[in-house]
Amino acid sequence: MNQNLPADSLKNILQCGELELKGQFMLGSNYTFLVNVYYEGQELQAVYKPSKGEQPLWDFPDNTLAHREVAAYLVSEALGWGFVPFTTLREDGPYGPGSIQQYIEYDPNYHYFNFTEEDKARLEPVMLFDLLCNNADRKGSHVIVEEETGKLWLIDHGLCFHEHDKLRTVIWDYAGELIPDELLEPLTHLSVTQSLLADLQAYLNPREVSALLARAKSLVSSGVFPLPPEHRRAFPYPPL
Repeated sequence: MNQNLPADSLKNILQCGELELKGQFMLGSNYTFLVNVYYEGQELQAVYKPSKGEQPLWDFPDNTLAHREVAAYLVSEALGWGFVPFTTLREDGPYGPGSIQQYIEYDPNYHYFNFTEEDKARLEPVMLFDLLCNNADRKGSHVIVEEETGKLWLIDHGLCFHEHDKLRTVIWDYAGELIPDELLEPLTHLSVTQSLLADLQAYLNPREVSALLARAKSLVSSGVFPLPPEHRRAFPYPPL
């Protein structure tokens, strides 16, 4: 099963292919399934998160986590960072509408808390991405390394893009340090990237999009990775 297809082929398969349930991921509070996707003689594995399987949260609107997964992919692509596996929304999933994300082969026992120094050195843009997306749940297991290629991927973005500050992450490695100009430069263009703003309207409400742009502007203006807030919890639970 070839998971490393050209972007257009990957998009066609995951957006148009027939979905077949293969199993359920038991960790996590929301329903998450492994599916096979079949399209024109090709087959891919993907992760399916149905909206009806989302546990209600007091601070996030109901049935919006799948939409936020797609929004994270769109922002990652607009920045040119390619952190998030291809993610789309399907209305015809086995359990109704939900997000479909390319499955990445990785070792679940290798994560942030036991990364090599070389892999930890790759996390500077990850921290910036989470600051921008206001990630409320960046656990250590949500940063993965693809087995075949060694590429760094980011998964599980259902709790992102809240209009109020919700950042909770294990990655504070660069707190207080200057943000490199080459990482800030893509953020300066977000407010004028009309295609991204148009796409995000399908997945986030106007206040959340405005808050995203405000965070980008603030990060560019300060040029510094912030310190963890002292007035609230800044780390997810559990951390892994």
